[in-house]
Amino acid sequence: MPSTTEDNPSENNYPLREAQQTNPNESWASSGDHAAPAPHASAAQPLSKHATRIYTVSYLIFFSLLGTLARLGLQELTFYTGAPIVTGVLWANVGGSLVMGFLSEDQNLFREEWGQKSAKEPAPDAVEIEPKIKNKKHLAVKKTIPLYIGLTTGFCGCFTSFSSFMRDVFLALANALPDPSLPTGSHITSRNGGYSFMALVAVIILTVSLSLSALIVGAHLALALTRVTPTVPFAFTRRVVDRVVVVLAWGCWLGAVFLAIWPPDRHNGPDVWRGRAVFALVFAPLGCLFRFYVSLHLNSRIPTFPLGTFAANIFGTIIEGLCYDLQHVRGLGAVVPAALTGCQVLQGVMDGFCGSTTTISTWVAELKGLAHRRHSYLYGSASVLVALGFLVVIMGSLLWTRGFAEPVCG
Repeated sequence: MPSTTEDNPSENNYPLREAQQTNPNESWASSGDHAAPAPHASAAQPLSKHATRIYTVSYLIFFSLLGTLARLGLQELTFYTGAPIVTGVLWANVGGSLVMGFLSEDQNLFREEWGQKSAKEPAPDAVEIEPKIKNKKHLAVKKTIPLYIGLTTGFCGCFTSFSSFMRDVFLALANALPDPSLPTGSHITSRNGGYSFMALVAVIILTVSLSLSALIVGAHLALALTRVTPTVPFAFTRRVVDRVVVVLAWGCWLGAVFLAIWPPDRHNGPDVWRGRAVFALVFAPLGCLFRFYVSLHLNSRIPTFPLGTFAANIFGTIIEGLCYDLQHVRGLGAVVPAALTGCQVLQGVMDGFCGSTTTISTWVAELKGLAHRRHSYLYGSASVLVALGFLVVIMGSLLWTRGFAEPVCG
């Protein structure tokens, strides 16, 4: 972890205050996860405050759907018989962190900042610190662009899941972590507390270290591919892509709601992938928007502790534990399909709302971007310990009294 913020152009959630605001009447309040959108003067008419908000929300909805589907799909691909790692969400967290690192470090995709091309390169004899200042200002500006917010906060944030990570940490501690190599219906062999503690530590170390490494590798990829990375044309994005995404985002979300009303597998035997994915898509945009606005209002309150991301991660983890308990308590839901539908809705809340409310990619970007190592260790330790403490109380109270039952849609 770097010792200064200036040495970390990959930082995602702390807006850099150097972002210029040429028209304060057409900008957001600059607090929280992203700096206030501040279009630079250009030949094109600047975006209004309301248009920027609509585009930003639409991008968040659209990419939250894509990120959730990507996470669920990758979990299914990496959770198989004989898998060396049984925490299925690990590789989704790694993938989302990789993309986050690339987008944060990239200098080409959003080179046309609000319609204005970037300044010329400094002279060869310029001071060494000037590129860092230039990169810092570019990062501050691109954090205000709706498409960039959608890709980072929307896609990467929903592709990764802090609540699922913490759920697996607790299940490892409780010796209840699902193993795809075991026959269906078989029980996990009991073990002593020392081995359970080792399993807990293993899940934490693997997830945090691999996600941080993926973030750094993504930043290195952005630097290595600088010469071949294209630039997104601002005019085309504003006039075509932004408007198309508004229709796509709200249309896809509405389509998911209709599919949830009449899912094809509700009355036909065991759960299949569509029953799980549809409910997750219904709840995913709600979680993504909740995290975005909580971070927007709270992240700037304590410069050394991203309070918004912390609150979103803890809140989502609490809801994850409550839904997991309801899904695994005996006797809940009288008959199929009532029990099947309720189980699917709870799974959708966990995969969609909780998975999108919480994020690993932003979390590790903040760990890497905080100014001092002690702040990073404090923030990371507090996030894990507080979340685990809530799950021990919520999930442990059921597991160590009545035990977990196999869910109908499991």
